[in-house]
Order: sequence, then structure tokens, then C-alpha cells
Amino acid sequence: MRYILGKVILIGLLLCCPLLLSAQLTYGTTGLLHAPSAEMQRDKTVMIGGNFLNQEITPPTWYYHTYNYFLNVTIFPWLEVAYTCTLFKAEALGLGPYGYTGFTNQDRYFSVRLRALKEGQFWKHMPAVVVGASDPYTESGDGQISSVDGNGYFCRFYIAATKHIPVGKETIGVHLSYLFNHRNDYPLNGPAVGITYNPSFHPQLRVIAEYDSKDFALGATYLLFNHLHAQVELQKMKYFTGGLTYKIYLK
Repeated sequence: MRYILGKVILIGLLLCCPLLLSAQLTYGTTGLLHAPSAEMQRDKTVMIGGNFLNQEITPPTWYYHTYNYFLNVTIFPWLEVAYTCTLFKAEALGLGPYGYTGFTNQDRYFSVRLRALKEGQFWKHMPAVVVGASDPYTESGDGQISSVDGNGYFCRFYIAATKHIPVGKETIGVHLSYLFNHRNDYPLNGPAVGITYNPSFHPQLRVIAEYDSKDFALGATYLLFNHLHAQVELQKMKYFTGGLTYKIYLK
């Protein structure tokens, strides 16, 4: 029933434009749905958000649906930093016999994105290029980069390129990236690709299709009143994930 409701909501967003600019549900950073992009927020943008995460979009440590929340700041036009927390259930941590139940703990990590090239910086057709990392360091064991089996559940490193192509009065965004980590349980090692479309008659709406190096996904975002950002997604084209972000412009 939940999945059917999620599909109905997504279809409604796609067909009814005046309902609901890019933020990733799982990582709390700028991007597509689950794949990275080379787009950046406006300078001095602060994003505060939270999401429902279907278990299909998370690492296998979460064999249940969960939630996350995050704080994201674009410090300079070329630098974005985020702090994201994902909730654990007590039963999954072995705390059930001690009387704990429900969400009682959380995984915490930082993400960083650096813009190397701005779109059209040196010539007209130059794509934007961003390098980034999420959850790159863990204190599990002796502490290591890109933990193989310990913490660092959302570890990934990537390079992403984005180019916006005008097609008549419309603009199509083409996004290509390469991701990698060293995890055994959730490897991200390969290319990711995505396409975005913001209709000229209602640019607050964005429709997104992507392959995130593991799965295909379809989704939509909507920016309401220039501050409230909503995002819905069907991971593997059928599992619903969604969330809300509030954007504050300090500059």
C-alpha cells in the first residue's frame, strides 16, 4: 500500500506541474536523486532537510526503512559541506533485549564537494566539473579511509560533469560521473549518468532520470516559494523515497 501511494504521489508530480534545486536524499548534498552532479547551490546557501529512506536506497546495514536529516552549507561558490545523520533501530543494534525499541541511535558523517570547473568557464561548451566525497573517514577500528567492513557506510568518492543543453525553448541537463569506494557490502565502483528537465513554463519543477552505478531511478523535485524543496523518487523504478529541504540564502 505504501509503494502504491508513493507511485501515485510521483505520478501526480510529473503530471501536475503547479504542485511542488537539486538535493540528494541519501547524502544531504547537491546532486540528482542518488547520483552526483556538477551543479552547485547559490553562494552562502544553507539547506536543512530530512528524508524517508526506503531500505532499497540505503547500504545493506539498513535492512529496514529509515530516516535521515542534514545540514548543508555552500561556504563559497566552489565549496559545499554537509553533515548528515541516518537513524538506526535499537533492534538492529542488538538493544532489544535491554528494553530499547524503535530508532535510538544514528550514523553521522560529513560530505564535501569542490567545483573544479564552472560550466562554460573557458569555452562555450565546457561542462562544469565537481569532485566530491561522502563519509570518507571512519573511526571504526584504527580509523581508515573508505572502511571496507566497518563504519563509513555511505562512503563514496566521485568526479562529476554537468552540461545544460538548450533544445528550442527548453533546457536538458546531462550529468556524467564516476564513483568508487572500497566497501565489500556496498561497492560503488563505476559510471553513473542522469538526465534532468526543467520545463520553461514552470522552472520550479524538475524531472530526473538516472542510473547511479547500481540501479535505475525516476523522480521529481519542486521548489516552492523559492525556499521549500521537495523531492520524490522511485528507486529501481518502484521503491518510494522522499523528503523535504528548507533553503536559506544568507547572501
